[in-house]
Amino acid sequence: MPTLEHNGLVELFRANPSIAPQFIESLFNMKVPTYTSVTVVEAAQDQMLPIEFRADLVLELRNAAGEIVLAVVIEIQRKQEPVKKYTWPLYVAAVRAQKRCDAIVLVVALDPNVAWWASEPIALGLGLGTVQPLVLGPRVVPEVTDAKVAEGHTELSVLSGLVHGNGPNGLAVVTTTFTTLCRLDPEHAAVYFQMVYDVLQKPIRKALEAMVMERMTGEKATFPPFAQALIERGVREGERKGKREGKREGKREGKLEGKREDLLQFLKCAGLAITKKERARIEACTDVATLDTWISRVFGAKSAADVLS
Repeated sequence: MPTLEHNGLVELFRANPSIAPQFIESLFNMKVPTYTSVTVVEAAQDQMLPIEFRADLVLELRNAAGEIVLAVVIEIQRKQEPVKKYTWPLYVAAVRAQKRCDAIVLVVALDPNVAWWASEPIALGLGLGTVQPLVLGPRVVPEVTDAKVAEGHTELSVLSGLVHGNGPNGLAVVTTTFTTLCRLDPEHAAVYFQMVYDVLQKPIRKALEAMVMERMTGEKATFPPFAQALIERGVREGERKGKREGKREGKREGKLEGKREDLLQFLKCAGLAITKKERARIEACTDVATLDTWISRVFGAKSAADVLS
């Protein structure tokens, strides 16, 4: 079933298809044929393949004369699926046959292992030819931490946040990503924000929340309103969780302290003297069941050692 991440990445290219040839040239250092427009081909318009063999998205690059000079098949790959090594060449062949133009497969794989697997050349048989997917993954997508770079490359900044958000420079990367989302319409910005926020691990989320709280105090909030609100909600939920855990821990410690006092009082009433070591053992006990067992042994015991045995 398609996820928010999958659909969001497809929309990233659907909303701004010109980023595909830009990525091919800037990230893969490959020359794209001269073109004047990039358009999206809807899957429903492609009748050559059964629906189960249709790619996530197909883009057409056309020149000034309206001729298709390159077709780019976009595939979002979240896990290793051996069948794709058969379907990707099929996509290229079908598009080339239908459009009468060159065609390539551009795979978006955010996981490093999936990206490595997807980037392997696909042998077509008997050493007579291969299909080489271009893979947008952690090794290709740069860490975007410069606000000026992000301003002109919003989609690249989103990809950077997705693949590098939990890395050593994660906080700088996601801060840049979230700040540049202000340039987009609220609907797309909200989707891209949620995609990046969902992949962040606890340490980066905590650091991000701390930064947001500091900016709130200093009235320096720069994230889009929806991003600010969601992160603040996370902060408040964390505070509520901390209070709940604190209350539970307080109740538990209070119960333990009561059990310890009961045990010491019962030992005293039974005339059983205890050593400093035995008292320390009782005061260090953090298990209610153990304290209950010791209390049950007081009556009839001849010494504190019998109780604590």
